[in-house]
Amino acid sequence: MKQLAFDFVVSAIPTLDNFVTGRNAEAVQSLRDLTPRKSIERCVYIWGAGASGRTHLVRGTLAKLARAGNRVAFLADENALLEARDRTLDAAGIDDVDRLGEAGQGALFSLYNRVRESGGVVVAAGPVPPAQLSLRADVVTRLAWGLTFEVHALSDAEKAHALAEHAAHRGFGLPPDVFQYLLTHAARDMRTLVALVESLDRYSLETKRAVTVPLLRELLALRT
Repeated sequence: MKQLAFDFVVSAIPTLDNFVTGRNAEAVQSLRDLTPRKSIERCVYIWGAGASGRTHLVRGTLAKLARAGNRVAFLADENALLEARDRTLDAAGIDDVDRLGEAGQGALFSLYNRVRESGGVVVAAGPVPPAQLSLRADVVTRLAWGLTFEVHALSDAEKAHALAEHAAHRGFGLPPDVFQYLLTHAARDMRTLVALVESLDRYSLETKRAVTVPLLRELLALRT
């Protein structure tokens, strides 16, 4: 049972299929359509506040492209960018571009040009639109060349609806008070919330008890 308590800290691998779309349908569809050497667009830049899901979308897009046999790399920081400077890639995902220093910006500029010229695609993410990034002008220009989407975080009502649907697909009901307790006592990003709901389902089955706030409280206590 203790092993079960730790299951929820390992969130599901991000994919475009397990991203809760909400108001981001156009962005998600554009990422689904992004294909090396076939797409008209060579770059998609997505931006949004923390926990809005932009990292999930970058990783999910790369996962889709990797399954199709493409050479992909998720570059989460400056060191990863520098290490990838000599790699041959069909798709590159660059997260948190706003945190890049001078060396990282130079590496991004070079990587972007190399991937684009070979027919590959770039998916980049940051907290603000390209024009508001405090980066080199030539880097900003390239990030703005393709499609740009704001990723809208889900409202509490949208999260409640999505989690209730997810629970229903697993064969149980998620009471409103359990959802409210989740929002108050757990991280509010959807990956964590979905993982918690799945662990709560498993814990309910293991203990043969109904899904209630006391059961959730007990589960959460087991991780400390």
